[in-house]
Amino acid sequence: MRRLEITKAGKVNPLWNMYRTISRFKVIKNFIFIELGRYAPSTKIKHVLYRKALGMKLGANVSLAFRAMPDLMYPERIHIGKNSIIGYNTVILTHEYLVDEYRIGDVRIGHDTMVGANVTILPGVVIGNHAVVGAGAVVSKDVPDHSTCYGNPLVIRSRNDE
Repeated sequence: MRRLEITKAGKVNPLWNMYRTISRFKVIKNFIFIELGRYAPSTKIKHVLYRKALGMKLGANVSLAFRAMPDLMYPERIHIGKNSIIGYNTVILTHEYLVDEYRIGDVRIGHDTMVGANVTILPGVVIGNHAVVGAGAVVSKDVPDHSTCYGNPLVIRSRNDE
């Protein structure tokens, strides 16, 4: 189950008034550092940008591939365990705007976990330790330790059964 903080909208969708919920200066700062990090050729540079400038919690030896996209609004809500890999063009969201509500939630990715290319991780999910997320998946629910998951809707299999 996703762990979300939900705020109901008024008469207008919350995206229309997004700067009432977050500072535009924070969004501009995050945009600059995320774009620099997305195209940085070194994972060490990404670590400095993402940890120091954005407050992301990255374990030792975390690798974010080229064009991986952390959440623009709340990157500090992303936690990635040691020795994990985030694949090419993966999107990690910690917020979502809906027509009638606004949601935010931490994303926790365990250690020694591999997230494939073009994956979308929704707010409020936990991906366990030693998990594998197949390319193109939409992670809309928690993934237990030692699991493989893929697809949309998400299919989860225990790696102990393989």
